[in-house]
Amino acid sequence: MFGLGVSELFLILLIVIVLFGATRIPNIGKGLGEGISNFRRGLKGDEREVKAAQDDKSQS
Repeated sequence: MFGLGVSELFLILLIVIVLFGATRIPNIGKGLGEGISNFRRGLKGDEREVKAAQDDKSQS
């Protein structure tokens, strides 16, 4: 996994906890999850629009 060992991942986790605090980490994770979800939803909407435009051109 990206050339990181267990000790490196543990060190990164420890730094994140020190920087943000244990209480804010779930809120950060929730925000990231919602952002990724919205991004994926937006991509699906764009794909539908492109497909509809292609269908309109082929029918013309």
